[in-house]
Amino acid sequence: MKVRATLAALTLLAGLAACGGGGGEADDGPITLRMTTWSNNEAHVKLFNEIAAAYQQTHPDVTVRFDALPFDNYTTTVTTQIAGGNPPDLAWILENSAPDFVSSGALEPLDGTIENEPELTEAATTLWRQDGKLIAYPFSTSPFGVFVNIDLVKTIPQPWTWENAMAAAAASKGLVIRDFDYKSWDNLATVFQGWGAEAWSADGKTCGFDQPAMVDAMTFIHKSIFTDKAMPGPGTSADFFAGEAAMTVTQISRASLLKDATFRWTLVPLPAGPKGEYSVIGQGGVGVLKKGKHADAAKDFLAFFTNTANSAKLAQFFPPPRKSQLTTDTLAKANPLLKPEQLRDVVINGIETGVVKPSHTRNAEISQTVRSALDPLWKPDADVPAVLNQVCTAVQPLL
Repeated sequence: MKVRATLAALTLLAGLAACGGGGGEADDGPITLRMTTWSNNEAHVKLFNEIAAAYQQTHPDVTVRFDALPFDNYTTTVTTQIAGGNPPDLAWILENSAPDFVSSGALEPLDGTIENEPELTEAATTLWRQDGKLIAYPFSTSPFGVFVNIDLVKTIPQPWTWENAMAAAAASKGLVIRDFDYKSWDNLATVFQGWGAEAWSADGKTCGFDQPAMVDAMTFIHKSIFTDKAMPGPGTSADFFAGEAAMTVTQISRASLLKDATFRWTLVPLPAGPKGEYSVIGQGGVGVLKKGKHADAAKDFLAFFTNTANSAKLAQFFPPPRKSQLTTDTLAKANPLLKPEQLRDVVINGIETGVVKPSHTRNAEISQTVRSALDPLWKPDADVPAVLNQVCTAVQPLL
């Protein structure tokens, strides 16, 4: 039902945009801008509100309200609001739904809006452009790394490979791929990219789950779960940040959860796979809805929210797309919990070499189809190649 709702709303995006003109009302008099986010993290919310308060000092008639929606249903909720005639003025957009939003015409192009736009890195903006125009601002380009509880894992195994990482995890409290939970399969890209595996071809037209590299990667993951017990099995949870796991694969925005940690920890890059060293990036963008009530005012606030000064503040949690700010000095000032070498090895080097998690148009339907077809894999006696063949049988018609 969630997938059908998302699909229906995304289908309506183009239709809503095609009606022409903004849906906004005149921006005279006091107005409230609503910006949907997927984080209610206390530190994130505090920073957002500080930026909004600074904006209001020079725009006293504008109030900005941040509307945190549950992550699991985030895109479904936003697109349903759009279809229901209650769109936000601004919305965070997940990288997996970026192709749908960018191509729909439902977002205001941002050319001329973003301060010093030529400074934005090409790699960070590729997913968010159409016909050369910036459609949404990629406020977060965040490589994945591995947080390690060094009270549990006394020494980082060398060489730092997936084989050695899982062996160390099996000997301790395990490794958690955060936000995977046997639902968000695209987070497994943080592992299978190490084998050179791809969910689909670069042009998005051919399924890659049945290819040898993916079979090898998923066989390794399956063994790590059910044979080696290096990862929590289905229905089992473990929170690294509460000391319940030895390692977790996630992004630096989670470092704030370690502010009051009762254990020693470090951050290292993703382990090397059979294809060598690699990096996987998660992205988040902010777009202005054409049918929002105050599109012009929303663009003005977005310009402020993303200017050089505020981008440096947001870098505490969300690595910026600005070349001048991708330095250890800038990132270290914004991320006091992380050491300069950690920021260099995981963030700066990761952005330079990384690939973005899988995304596709019609993402909701495709992602749910893959998730359902992968369900038989999460059993101890699963036939990995057979399951992955069935994944391609199910998803190929949608590609």
